[in-house]
Amino acid sequence: MGVFKKLSWFFKQEKKTYFIGVGSLILVAIIQLLPPRVTGIVVDHIANHTLTSRSLVIWIGLLVLSALVVYLLRYIWRTNIWGGAARLEKIMRQRLFHQFTKMDQVFYQKYRTGDLMAHATNDLNAIQNVAGAGILTFADAFITGAITIVAMIIFVDWRLTLIALIPFPLLALISSKLGDKLHDAFRESQAAFSKLNDKTQETITGIKVIKTFGQEKEEILDFEEHVNYSIEKNNRVNFLDALFDPLITLVIGISYVLSIIVGGHFVVNQTISIGQLISFFSYIGMLVWPMFAIGRFFNVLQRGNASYDRVQELLQEKSSIIEDQTGINTLAEGDLVYRIESFTYPGDVEPSLQKIDFTLEKGKTLGIVGKTGAGKTSILKLLLREYDQYQGTINFGKYRLQEYTLDALLQSIGYVPQDHFLFSMTVRDNIRFAKPKANQELVEKIAKEADIHEDILSFTEGYDTLVGERGVSLSGGQKQRISIARALLVEPELLILDDALSAVDAKTEERILSNLRTNRQEKTTIISTHRLSSVKDAQEILVIDEGQVIERGTHQELLALGGWYQKMYEYQQLEDKVTAGGEE
Repeated sequence: MGVFKKLSWFFKQEKKTYFIGVGSLILVAIIQLLPPRVTGIVVDHIANHTLTSRSLVIWIGLLVLSALVVYLLRYIWRTNIWGGAARLEKIMRQRLFHQFTKMDQVFYQKYRTGDLMAHATNDLNAIQNVAGAGILTFADAFITGAITIVAMIIFVDWRLTLIALIPFPLLALISSKLGDKLHDAFRESQAAFSKLNDKTQETITGIKVIKTFGQEKEEILDFEEHVNYSIEKNNRVNFLDALFDPLITLVIGISYVLSIIVGGHFVVNQTISIGQLISFFSYIGMLVWPMFAIGRFFNVLQRGNASYDRVQELLQEKSSIIEDQTGINTLAEGDLVYRIESFTYPGDVEPSLQKIDFTLEKGKTLGIVGKTGAGKTSILKLLLREYDQYQGTINFGKYRLQEYTLDALLQSIGYVPQDHFLFSMTVRDNIRFAKPKANQELVEKIAKEADIHEDILSFTEGYDTLVGERGVSLSGGQKQRISIARALLVEPELLILDDALSAVDAKTEERILSNLRTNRQEKTTIISTHRLSSVKDAQEILVIDEGQVIERGTHQELLALGGWYQKMYEYQQLEDKVTAGGEE
């Protein structure tokens, strides 16, 4: 019953709906008492040779009328109870999705995609069942059962009723014990399903890598292990669930045997009539579903309780990024002042950044270079407020980043990440993702700046070409340039390119950078890259190694310094010449 208490907020909100639904169920239970009673009366009339054609027609008409009323009432309770359950699922789904959109990187490192998908599907279905099948089985098991027992006492005999109910406490006791075990088993089953989801999602996402390295057989074996583990946990749930029905059948069977023995004795002694005994057997038959409903009721409740706890665990997670709701709501602009003494990722011991200090004036370009894993992307993550737990300050214009609302800050930034994610929609809609009402003229203008316009025109459907999931129908360079166009369309005050030109050739790179210099003269740009030619025109370049600045200056100053930058630049120039010679 604990899950009903946890969902009390919803039942209060939908009290009218459930009052009508449960009220209709109660009326159905009362009206259904009529056919056994009528049957008993008719049997007594037949036994006493007092049945007339007129009375038989009246009794049959009464049965037909009761059937029509029950039909109408069942329609009413179904639409109300199942409609309420659908609304609960909608509310929970919206809450969960909203939670996903506001959580930070720490949350997504803690929970894997497959696990989150399991919460958003199986768990929400189990919770919905509480408000649907749970209410129905509660009403059938307890309300309908109680009404039927009262009818047995009133219309037949209270002593016979008590004798017939002797086995029922056994049912309640065992159901309680099985219910606790079923709760734990279902929670383990859902956790196993989450792991299976994780494995499936990971395999589909990395199928190219799997095929490239010929690991199909190994992946199949690993997947089969996950499937077998999930089946094992589900079998445990099914085993415990299956124990309910035989138990109920046993209890009903014992009740029938006792009723036949004692009821037959009562008829012989004329304590009750033969018609009453037949009615009594009908009432016991009416108790069969309520008894089975008890088993299903505990099943639904334990599954729903386990799932609700799992979902609540997600909903109670707090983002480490605290937004000032009364913060500055105007778009950020001005100089960028970055002063970080130290930053360590959650769970790590060693700092990822130390003593990163620079000032980027409005309208200027900053280059950030260094070898893989040096800390370039970590610098950018702090600008995007993916992490706030650092020693130091970052100012954008006159204010610290934390003084802006997240909308005001992030709408001022156009970010092109290393992982160029494209949505399963048209090329046009991918470009205008952050500005859905942008017209075709603006979309094409921006596409030309990102040097992707001609490529798009070569597609079969042009700008209406549907992009596959994660842009699989496009080349790496095309995905990068569409991502750049998407960021440029919002005309951001600060444009961040995180290794966003790695998949394009040198000529295309130069055209894009030239367009940026021409069209963003009053805007600020940060380019993080391993290709040094991308930053040679930047007003300042930072060379990062092991989270620290080891060199800084303009392109010419760094060449003259004769350090890492100069050696890497010469190496890349030589590499480009060799590549060009090979192509010739």
